[in-house]
Parts: sequence; C-alpha cells; structure tokens
Amino acid sequence: MAVAVIGTGNLGSRVARRLAEGGVDVVVAASEVATARAAAQSIGHDVRAEEVGDAIARADSVIFATWFGVTTELVAKYADALAGRVVIDPSNNVGPDGAGGFASLNPEGVSAGEQLASELPAGARYVKAFGSLPADQLDATATAAGETPVLFYASDDESAGAAVAELIRKSGFEPVKAGGVKASGRIEVFGDLHPFGGLNGRLVSREEALQLL
Repeated sequence: MAVAVIGTGNLGSRVARRLAEGGVDVVVAASEVATARAAAQSIGHDVRAEEVGDAIARADSVIFATWFGVTTELVAKYADALAGRVVIDPSNNVGPDGAGGFASLNPEGVSAGEQLASELPAGARYVKAFGSLPADQLDATATAAGETPVLFYASDDESAGAAVAELIRKSGFEPVKAGGVKASGRIEVFGDLHPFGGLNGRLVSREEALQLL
C-alpha cells in the first residue's frame, strides 16, 4: 500500500518516518515542493516528494497531517482524486485559548472527525488515526512498562480500518479500535483516550487500552 503524507511538520514528518522505517511505500507533499523534498531527504528510506495532487494520485491511502482548516480546504480541492482512497485524519480542531494553551473550535458535541468525515466525497473511506498521540510521543517505542504503545483509530469502514491498523503496526505501534466515527472525539485532544485528555500524558499498552474502552 502506497501512502501519501500531506504535511511535513512535526506530525507529518514523524508519521512518514515511522511508516517508512516499517517498510511502507511513502510519498510526502507540502504546500511547497521544496519543503517536501527537504523532508524526504531528511527521512530517507526511499521516501519520495511530490506536489500534493500528484502525491494523492499515486497513493492508496492519504494522511492529512495538516491543520484542520487546511485539511478541509484540501479535501474540497482534491475531492475527485480522493474518491476510492482511504483518507486518514489525525487532525484536531483547536486554536489558542488566550492563556497560552489551546481550546476546541468544534461545535458543541461534534468532533473534528465527524465534521471531516461528513465533508469527504462519495467513495472516500474515512479513518481517524495517527492523531491519538501528540507529535513528540510518536517518537516513542515503548510504554513506561516496556510494552508496545497503542495508537487508537476510529472508522465506520471495517476494511479501511483494518488497512490502517496494519499501517499502525508497521509504524511500530499497537492498533486498537476506539469505535466508529462517532467515537473519534475520544481520541482527539481533550478526549478521554488522548494523552492531553483523560490519559494524563501516559502511553498505554493494548491491555490497558482495552480496559479503557
């Protein structure tokens, strides 16, 4: 499975690296091709750089490692190309809270995942994943107890979810399904299954994750 990672910031570069280290065919893209090329060179492992449209066209799955507002714009712009592809969404819809932290920008009771899933073109297959840990914790290789750390995912599409679970495994994490799209808020910032929410900064093992569910 070829994976396009759109966005090469703290999150995108880490996800691309972990996938590439696991033997996944990865192409990266950014708003500037030169930025994507620099990221690909830094990552190594035969990661390629393309323009956004070309990266999507060459991939089976697309990870939008971009700010929520940018992701919605890209989904609208490349709607035709996304049909039939697995769209992987790690986004959190947050903004500065005026006190040095962040606050949710979501409507009351609606997650970023639910909003984005509703905006996808017909035929696109949505999975919330790779955002259930903050970017720096994507460098982790073990929990405090030495076990494989969990990355949660959420989807209504069983086969797409299974494909993303395999990508999570190849990136060195243990996949655990939190539920369908309606459960995506649980693995977003402030959710009970996110380190900035109910997990108080902790990485959890599969056993712990299943107990939390």
